[in-house]
Amino acid sequence: MVEEEEILDEDDEDSQKDKYLTFRIANEDYGLEIAYVTEIVGIQGITEVPDMPDFVRGVINLRGQVIPVIDVRLRFRLKPRAYDDRTCVVVVNVNNNSIGLIVDTVNEVLDIPADQVSAPPKVHGGANGRYIQGMGKVGDTVKILLDVNKLLFEGELQQLAEATA
Repeated sequence: MVEEEEILDEDDEDSQKDKYLTFRIANEDYGLEIAYVTEIVGIQGITEVPDMPDFVRGVINLRGQVIPVIDVRLRFRLKPRAYDDRTCVVVVNVNNNSIGLIVDTVNEVLDIPADQVSAPPKVHGGANGRYIQGMGKVGDTVKILLDVNKLLFEGELQQLAEATA
């Protein structure tokens, strides 16, 4: 039985290889490795949690599970925007913690082969550079591919885990 489960896991990993969930923030298209995404939900009531960084909007109750949500726009030091019916929460798994990422709108899942991903540009003084895994070329466009594991510092991740424990 164990062998069969391992084979299923390997097939699942292969089917997710080079696949990215793309979404929009401000006027830019971004992508996340689909393997980190557990679900996508519409924006819903957020309960604020005191003593959190400004980009941490609070927590949501998703079918009984309390999930911290961060506004990626604010994380990137962009101007805040009112949430609307296109605003989504992309729930990702980071180090066995579920975290909701608020994005302006979700686009689609794209297949971006590794040979179409280039290193991020070296930008001095830009905080956003640390979040970028690479630049994905799709036709005539470029998608900024984010590293989910770097969206939060280790201390911030621990603070979120403690706040929702």
